[in-house]
Amino acid sequence: MARVASLEVWVGTRKGAFVFRTKDRRRWDLRGHFFSGEEVNHVAQDPRDPRRLYAAAGTSWFGPHLHASVDGGRTWKLSENGLSVQALPGATLKRIWHVAAGAADDPGVVWAGADPGVLFRSPDHGENWELVAGLSQHPSRSQWSEGAGGMMVHSIQCLGKGRLVVGMSVAGSFRSSDGGRSWEPFNGGVLADFQPVHYPEVGQCVHKLRAHPRRPDTLYQQNHCGVYRGRFTGKKWTDISKGLPSRFGFALAVPAAEPQTLLTIPIVSADRRYVPEGKLRVARSRDGGRSWQLLTKGLPQSNAYALVLREAMTSDDRDPAGVYFGTSTGAVFYTRDAGNSWHVLAEHLPPVYSVSVAVC
Repeated sequence: MARVASLEVWVGTRKGAFVFRTKDRRRWDLRGHFFSGEEVNHVAQDPRDPRRLYAAAGTSWFGPHLHASVDGGRTWKLSENGLSVQALPGATLKRIWHVAAGAADDPGVVWAGADPGVLFRSPDHGENWELVAGLSQHPSRSQWSEGAGGMMVHSIQCLGKGRLVVGMSVAGSFRSSDGGRSWEPFNGGVLADFQPVHYPEVGQCVHKLRAHPRRPDTLYQQNHCGVYRGRFTGKKWTDISKGLPSRFGFALAVPAAEPQTLLTIPIVSADRRYVPEGKLRVARSRDGGRSWQLLTKGLPQSNAYALVLREAMTSDDRDPAGVYFGTSTGAVFYTRDAGNSWHVLAEHLPPVYSVSVAVC
């Protein structure tokens, strides 16, 4: 009988990281807490070498740091040689938002996105880093601006064959076909209703961008101004927001096992950052955004004035899909049936910043 791999759900919070482990998605063991007292913005596994993990953490006092583990997260060491923004006059590295292992055909390469709107590349599993000048010093940079959380690269999708897509706030999405040497804006059809020109070449506010794990040409984004579907080779994004209670939101999950499924959590608006009507509902589409269903079973439907942040929702590779998300009020919910019913994984944690899955 084939061995069934265990799953780990890493939860980054305002005061450290916690990891929950399971074999059957019914019984869970808690391990941790790691980086106690630090803000943990992201924990990422390298699927090419599952024992390798990366954690973006830090504090307002001591600044951001990147940690690496080669033993599945039991021990960590700093991994940040070269994480510098000296090439950008007057800039300061404020926060590391996201870490992404490179594609399977790009061994050893790791990417990190940070504020102030910069992307880093490591060729050697994070031992050394270099600023990706083609994006970080893009000719359109003067048109970028800070959002409520700063100006950051927070979504990095490595599609293989030298193709990459990133999402940035407030700049939009950019794509590269040559391994990150050159980049072009990829924002056609995406609304920016807060800008003087509502459909600019750059200046959109991507909140989260993901590629389908098994169909990497298919892209989705939850934007400040709606939910969109695109293709890496396309010229424009398609607005798929119709049917949602709000165009605004941060979180996005794209399960590997379902070809056209995506999930998001609608938020009232930019100035009222909580779920509509105080009802915690997950919106799911199983036809690429052509129609939506609001999922509620197991979720609080009154007085739930929670926010789910951009990195705080993810999915696993199982069938039926597992989806996981954490809230600003310190709760973590999960489903093992693609959202039909939800269960509490944790309560009373510090505010949740990130949720990610590792296979072990």
